Amino acid sequence: MNRIEIKGIIPPIITPMHADESINTAELRRQVDRQIENGVHALFCFGTNGEGYILDGREKQLVLETVIEQANGRVPVYAGTGCVSTRETIAQSRMARDAGADVLSIITPSFAAASQQELYDHYRAVAEAVDIPIVLYNIPARTGNALAPETVASLSRIENIVGAKDSSGNWDNMKAYLDGTRGSGFAVLSGNDGLILDCLKNGGRGGVAGCANVYPRTMASVSYTHLRAHETRHDLVCRLLLEKKKKVGRSSQRDTCLTSHYILYLMTQIYLINSNELIQ
Repeated sequence: MNRIEIKGIIPPIITPMHADESINTAELRRQVDRQIENGVHALFCFGTNGEGYILDGREKQLVLETVIEQANGRVPVYAGTGCVSTRETIAQSRMARDAGADVLSIITPSFAAASQQELYDHYRAVAEAVDIPIVLYNIPARTGNALAPETVASLSRIENIVGAKDSSGNWDNMKAYLDGTRGSGFAVLSGNDGLILDCLKNGGRGGVAGCANVYPRTMASVSYTHLRAHETRHDLVCRLLLEKKKKVGRSSQRDTCLTSHYILYLMTQIYLINSNELIQ
């Protein structure tokens, strides 16, 4: 199994389509380059933003192969391969592995309620079927099935289950993921943009950030590399504001400006919005 470091800001890249809903591979390639050139740490196909749930098998393979080819090894490529059944999840996971994906992100099964033991058995079966790193994906509001912290801790002992993305929006749940796997090398990612900083400050590795589809450079800059020992959220915001102010003083208005989006987001979770990202 290839060892991939799970870290940083990972956009759930959109899936561009033509008016007839066929895949717009030319625009997809442009978005891959745009994301990488703006400093993201990996790309994630078929996340919620990528609408993997409406794509058929052939479309998924086309999207994944296009992204992998265009990324050309510059960043790792994650593939969302979770399905309702274990059998289909294994089939999609093998397709992604054969296409060259670096990491699998596997959402919990949906529609039918599953016990924690059934969820454990599902993930264990997939992990045994594919020798590739797996990141668990918890989003109970969409699937109806929540991965309990105890189940995540148990699954973390399986060699190729290397991380978990928590999109529950519940900080207590994410913190329990972090506490239950601390010191094991298991990576916890926030699937909620508003909790990325909290995740990082408490030992998490980053986040799958939907906002990075719009503001890739901004989101990529707010990674674990910005965090300093004993720095509070307020300290971080003030420091980044000062850094941005200095940069604005050296740059043209088009290149860098403090927009209303920037001020609004600062008031919520404090990310720096670069107007140049919207222009691209």
